[in-house]
Amino acid sequence: MPEVTRQTHPFNGALESGLRTLFLLSAFSGIAMGLEQLVYFDYLLVHSGDVANGPVSLHAAVPHRGGEWMTRRQYVEKGLEILVSRELALKRFTTDGIVYSASELATPLLEYFNTEYASLLKERAAWIKARFGESSELDLRKLLSENMSEWGAEFKREALIRGIPGDR
Repeated sequence: MPEVTRQTHPFNGALESGLRTLFLLSAFSGIAMGLEQLVYFDYLLVHSGDVANGPVSLHAAVPHRGGEWMTRRQYVEKGLEILVSRELALKRFTTDGIVYSASELATPLLEYFNTEYASLLKERAAWIKARFGESSELDLRKLLSENMSEWGAEFKREALIRGIPGDR
């Protein structure tokens, strides 16, 4: 019998990241994206409220979440491997590097997801396309890098205001 392992990151395992990526790829139908762009979009998908005038975030505003995007790469990459192996995403080698796009099976599969969370993922993916669809990978990296210390820092500021020791 296979050993069951406990997942310590319920929202950031390969399967969860892969499904979120599938929502993104579907929203950008016909447009191929690189891994780094998908990593940045995955962060923005669940923490959309971190962006000025963005919709409410889907995941909790945990302390130090600004650094999350740096650890997402491995999960998004493994999630993409799952999607490609199931023919839900296409992987192409170009002169600019490896790019991914949704296959013709992606949208029909996502139609089976009818939870509120899935609807919100679809809405956030459409928002990302509208807001950041024309942004270069460099623009996205700059956005996240410039805001990394701010996103999640509100907890530190609150600790200072409340006088909580150890959070200075």
